[in-house]
Amino acid sequence: MVPAWLLEGDAGGPGQGRLVGRGGCHRQHLRARASLSARRERGATAQAIGSSRGGQTTKVHALTDVLGRPGVLLLTPGNTSDVTAAPAVLAEAPGRIRRLSADKGYDADWLRADLRKSGITPIILGKRGRKRRIRHDKPRYRERWRIEATFNRLKDFRRIATRYDKLARNYASAVALAAVIAFWC
Repeated sequence: MVPAWLLEGDAGGPGQGRLVGRGGCHRQHLRARASLSARRERGATAQAIGSSRGGQTTKVHALTDVLGRPGVLLLTPGNTSDVTAAPAVLAEAPGRIRRLSADKGYDADWLRADLRKSGITPIILGKRGRKRRIRHDKPRYRERWRIEATFNRLKDFRRIATRYDKLARNYASAVALAAVIAFWC
């Protein structure tokens, strides 16, 4: 039902786009809900979709064994930093972890302290901008190629590389299925 005060006066005919009535209400504003902005879609963060440099993306965080087989897979929006997702990934770990090898995205003093408290040796390269250099085990850090190879193998599946699924649970299921096919069969 359109209020009577909106219909008062000459709107100038259809398609003219003039302001009518009091308060400057435009004809296109007579809708049930507000229009979506270009930057935000409803429910995007609930579906693990976030903006990054390349557009709307999803990050897959994985915890692998020494052979590169994924044991934990976690989805986050593309604009979530790696270090903030680390505690959630570690909480899902199936067994005891002795060493954690990660890239510079996981470089944080609080994460290193939490790992040491848990009895886990962090093998994380320090960021370039650090004031105090971080020493790391170079031979063990070279073994991180297995993690990169795991993601490369998962991205061989077109459905994983492009994320056709709208819902996060469907995409997570596809990632888990691809991991089972690629590494456990």
